[in-house]
Amino acid sequence: MDAWAMNCNRAGSVCQDPRFVGAYSIAFYFHGKRDQDLCIVSDSNLHINAHFTGNRYQDMKRDFTWVQSLGILFDNHRIFVGAKKTATWDNTIDRLDLNLDGKPIYLSEGEGANWESITAPGVSITRSRDTNTVTIEVEGNFQIKATVVPITKRESWIHEYGINEDYFAHLDLGFKFYSLSGAVNGVLGQTYSSNYTSRVKMGVDMPVLGGQKEFSSSSLFSTDRAVAKFSGIALASSKKFFFFCHLPLFYLLV
Repeated sequence: MDAWAMNCNRAGSVCQDPRFVGAYSIAFYFHGKRDQDLCIVSDSNLHINAHFTGNRYQDMKRDFTWVQSLGILFDNHRIFVGAKKTATWDNTIDRLDLNLDGKPIYLSEGEGANWESITAPGVSITRSRDTNTVTIEVEGNFQIKATVVPITKRESWIHEYGINEDYFAHLDLGFKFYSLSGAVNGVLGQTYSSNYTSRVKMGVDMPVLGGQKEFSSSSLFSTDRAVAKFSGIALASSKKFFFFCHLPLFYLLV
């Protein structure tokens, strides 16, 4: 594991290409399409879309994809967090791109550096390391740890990604949710819903669940799909998720 990588096995993590670990450590891969936006969490006062970057190598039937950025909606605010494109990786150079309601967030480098919003009380961003890792928190709603990581040449060789010139800087993510309702939806959010039942065929070497077109979004901040629950209104808290355990891994393909 790279020195700057986070723990990607905890509940609420989205890492690698990309591997989701949902509630109760339900783990799966979601193989989307490059340059596609997908709804990963949608509830009454929280909606998170992810933009995928990626490539297709040789005769592969699907794209290799990674989460390049997030569009986060809550109340009447929007947070953008993304990984800047980089051809040469240096972990001492910060590759995070952050803004609130379309205005850039300037966060000093150095572990512990903190930014708090004046226009959106309760919103804070703190550096967990000198560069490339932050914790975004909206009081009473959610916490997201975001780390910019590259695809190294060694990873590309092992997994046959076919990446030689662009390091495909992307986000490894860890989520904590403070006030989800039982109706939450989205690629990750569905695993926290009160009536979630896995549709995966178990008992095979690589269980597969497909046909999840309903999660596609027309843009990074769009809430125009059937799975969207967002109204910008906070409801009474029904769930708080901080725990993790171990359940079988399954694969989710589209």
